[in-house]
Amino acid sequence: MAFTSKDVMELRQRTGVGMMDCKKALVATDGDMEAAIDFLREKGMATAAKKEARIAAEGIVFAASKNGKSVLLEVNCESDFVAGGPIFKEYVAQVADYILDNTTATVADVIAAMQPVTNEYVMKMGEKLSIRRFTVYEANDTVVDTYIHMGGKIGVMVEATSGTSAEVIHDVALQIAAANAQYVTRDEVPQAEVEHEKEILKAQAMNEDSNKPEAIIEKMLVGRINKFYKEVCLTEQVFVKNGDLTVAQYLKQNGDAKIIRFTRYAMGEGLQKREDDFAAEVMAQAHLN
Repeated sequence: MAFTSKDVMELRQRTGVGMMDCKKALVATDGDMEAAIDFLREKGMATAAKKEARIAAEGIVFAASKNGKSVLLEVNCESDFVAGGPIFKEYVAQVADYILDNTTATVADVIAAMQPVTNEYVMKMGEKLSIRRFTVYEANDTVVDTYIHMGGKIGVMVEATSGTSAEVIHDVALQIAAANAQYVTRDEVPQAEVEHEKEILKAQAMNEDSNKPEAIIEKMLVGRINKFYKEVCLTEQVFVKNGDLTVAQYLKQNGDAKIIRFTRYAMGEGLQKREDDFAAEVMAQAHLN
């Protein structure tokens, strides 16, 4: 499998490893991006791939609520100038209103229904507009809170059990925005993901010292997989507003509130940059390495 300078740059963005080492990893894995990430992690050169590292498209994450229904959505445009302007935000608010006022199953449904409005705003702003994704929660004997960070760079929506105070659920939303949990509890982590992580961590331990007895490596794995859970599971994370508590302990102290689910969007995650942006970045990084 061949790879290009764009692939090298993407691997650097996703792992934080130098470009020469990224190139070597892609050579070693025949251009397979995910295998190259594992290769670098096994060498102890990278942590888990950053899920937000490919943030490239402009736009905003937006949240709105109405009549017990809440929506978190992302809408993209072509420039940060447009993304920060009032006309674009007016358009995004109209998209949110449509979703809240209607039963919508898919993004395609919303795009089709909003096409006349979208065309109107494209003419106003002179840029392509893209309704990318949305999630809807309906409070049904539950409590829902939304939080938008950095003017729309990150958005979070959280659902908790009835009776959870507004302050507590909002604190949890802030936690998710800051610490990027992937799951509520460790029970939600797919076993396949855990096994994959164990393979990576075992390879790391063996690369550190190939003479380590198997029993020692297994003991190391227990500690390292627990650290993995503390990174990806909301309830096991250190509470950002009080480092002496985990999120689970904070919830226990506040009515034993239970978090049912959450959604976190980072604007542009997973989207490719334009060709000219990639070329400029590759050249810039090449001069730095």
